[in-house]
Amino acid sequence: LAQFFNTAITQQIEQFTTEHKRKPSNTECHHIKQYTLQTLRGTVQADILKEDQGQNTCLFATAFSLKMMGDIQQYFIEQKIQHFYSISISGYHIAEAGANPITQLAFTLANGFTYLEAFLARGMQINDFAHRLSFFFSSGMDPEYTVLGRVARRIWAVALREYYQGDERCQKLKYHIQTSGRSLHAQAMDYNEIRTTLQALIAIYDNCNSLHTNAKDEALTTPSEQSVSNALAIQMIINKEWGLAKNENPIQGAFIINQLTDLVEAAVLNEFDRLCLRGGVLGAMETGYQRSMIQEQSMRYETAKHDGSLAIIGVNIAQSLSVESSVEKLEIARSSTQEKQNQILRLKKFKQKHQQHANTALEKLKQVAVNNENIFAELMETVQVCSLGQITQALFEVGGQYRRNM
Repeated sequence: LAQFFNTAITQQIEQFTTEHKRKPSNTECHHIKQYTLQTLRGTVQADILKEDQGQNTCLFATAFSLKMMGDIQQYFIEQKIQHFYSISISGYHIAEAGANPITQLAFTLANGFTYLEAFLARGMQINDFAHRLSFFFSSGMDPEYTVLGRVARRIWAVALREYYQGDERCQKLKYHIQTSGRSLHAQAMDYNEIRTTLQALIAIYDNCNSLHTNAKDEALTTPSEQSVSNALAIQMIINKEWGLAKNENPIQGAFIINQLTDLVEAAVLNEFDRLCLRGGVLGAMETGYQRSMIQEQSMRYETAKHDGSLAIIGVNIAQSLSVESSVEKLEIARSSTQEKQNQILRLKKFKQKHQQHANTALEKLKQVAVNNENIFAELMETVQVCSLGQITQALFEVGGQYRRNM
């Protein structure tokens, strides 16, 4: 994130230099930096809680990771960064790891409330940051997915209004949704586009803020250009040609939708109770509760898929031997040796260029962490002379490396 911010600032400084045929003064550099930070748009997906529960790409100890997430949020507030989402609180990875839609939603919302509590405990004000949190859900084949967004928004709005006294902006939950990668199969891959289309439809009917449609061959590899074009066309056809999608919230009021909404909400609130009995999200993580739930549900799904009790067309029923397998013709995408060597060479040149300043910057970063100061504010300087690997190793020494509770 600090590298991204610095790149954007550098580009603006270079643009100023080109336009004015001189380098900006220190005061002008400061104004350029402030303007750039306050106009940049994007989303941070550094959600350490879902990393522990579902994605398994944790680097630092959980407490230290939460401290750095708080530092980022504090930096955003102080620098008035209003167009960048500070966390994408993600249920997608929890679902991909095996969770059913209710568990995905319950764990994700609970993680969101945990971040609220962590930031409030640092003295931040709810109206300064809650509206810049966004969510990321999966859209699958189960009926509960049809109401995932409306249940999430109802629970979030009530909690932010009644318990946290947040303003209207804070109460509005914004979420991105992606069609389910786990619902795509290597067998009869052309059917995957049908699954993606149906999942995209229910996501749009449920009023998602943004949508990603998966390509059919992502069950096996990085998608081909043609399959990506087809996935994009799914969204374009729904948006431009499908008449019902021109009406906002077209399924509101249907009996099944109202029933599902109430049932899913009740199930999510029940899961909240089970988390509370285990000491909240962090307490439950210490016992491996979330991972155990996800693994159990994943095993249940895989068993049903293999024994045929969960019907999947082209996988366990309606298989046709006359259909030519597209898997045999699929080229698996891999980085070439030249691409790898080019990256290694760029890194080597970067380290050589900044070797005189790197150690000093790393020592300063570690001292900031030890003194409980804002790590991200210092990272904005550190990334100019240190690589990601150097920074990670330095933070390991002061923050601790992630180790799973056994």
